[in-house]
Amino acid sequence: MPDSMTEYEDWNGLGEVTKDLERARQSLVEELQAIDWYQERIDLTKNASLKKILEHNRDEEKEHVAMLMEWITKKDAVQSRAFKKHD
Repeated sequence: MPDSMTEYEDWNGLGEVTKDLERARQSLVEELQAIDWYQERIDLTKNASLKKILEHNRDEEKEHVAMLMEWITKKDAVQSRAFKKHD
């Protein structure tokens, strides 16, 4: 992984668990962004067949979000508790 993965600290000094969580969280950000982009395109297109494809793609991204969140909550006990009980 390049040093640029994190802009705050030296990537090489981070533990493997921290690096993997960073990878998962960054991927989560990217999946959520992709959902937004697909939704914008869905809202703007007038073509029904294209809209159907874009909706399918958007929904696959939502599945990816769920998969990543499941993985993160298994690796981060505090995050897991936050999903079970939050203010």
